[in-house]
Amino acid sequence: MVLFFDPGSMTARLDLEVPQAVPDGQGGATVTWEVMASLWARIEPVSFVVEEQAAGEGGTISHRIWVRFREDVSAGQRFRKGARTFLVRLVHDPDETRRYLVCQCEEEAR
Repeated sequence: MVLFFDPGSMTARLDLEVPQAVPDGQGGATVTWEVMASLWARIEPVSFVVEEQAAGEGGTISHRIWVRFREDVSAGQRFRKGARTFLVRLVHDPDETRRYLVCQCEEEAR
């Protein structure tokens, strides 16, 4: 079954970032993020979960982010829109036609 999706709904301009480990000089590494591509996407909020944490309440916001198919998008990368970042947890081709990717993401707290 071919999925109908309106590419005109991709109105968010996002940077796709990949993690880079930079040695810290003490045997460890610091993770920095490098922009790999800028692309158009559709961001759909999916859920919000409130969690109790030591200093109060926090939460996790999950999103479904649609982009045109690319071979180089994978879990562990992230999307950035201004100050907002979305960590990619899962990537799949919804109808296996290599037209679009749907990325299950969690918005990182600022």
